[in-house]
Amino acid sequence: MSQIIVAQNIHGIVLAVENRIVQFDEKGEEARLEVNRLIRIGTHCALLVTGAVEATDMGRALKDFIWEEKMADVQEIYGASLAFLSTEYERFMRKKCELLPIDPIHQVSFILAGRTEKDREMPFRLYFLWTKKKLPRLDGDEISYAFAVPRRMGLEFQLNKMAKENAPLKDILKKMKEAMEQLKGRGEVNGPFSFGTITEEGVQLLSP
Repeated sequence: MSQIIVAQNIHGIVLAVENRIVQFDEKGEEARLEVNRLIRIGTHCALLVTGAVEATDMGRALKDFIWEEKMADVQEIYGASLAFLSTEYERFMRKKCELLPIDPIHQVSFILAGRTEKDREMPFRLYFLWTKKKLPRLDGDEISYAFAVPRRMGLEFQLNKMAKENAPLKDILKKMKEAMEQLKGRGEVNGPFSFGTITEEGVQLLSP
């Protein structure tokens, strides 16, 4: 599963994702692919994707839907995304799987990040949309400050502390880049990586 790391505070949101996919062919042989797992779906909204390779296609389909519907506020987009991605995932499962429970290689996860005009005290929001273990559907919940998929409890503790203290986004971004390089050095991730921020000015995709 590709690594995702996010954190948010009053200044905005910082995003990091590993653009690696591992999948298996019909012979069971491993193949590594590189795809963009950080998708800008609005002027102030982005989607991070991990799990099955088809999750990226679901994310791109969501992007087209959001642009067609002219949605901008992340709270509105969250409700629409949960319904849309659940439908896309169910369609994928019906096509790929004949038996349940779900094979782990078919699981998908998304993190929706964006800005809302409905709450000026907490304008930036993060939502986690993930695969339930026994049903071909998605569920969602809000992320308070920082989160990683797969989980990295030590890193999340540090990022939570920085976010609660409203550290500058550049410092949080530096911490995420260092963490990705450390994970790469231990062979736990491979890269390449994508990084981004969301502020009042909108989504900014950054070079590694």
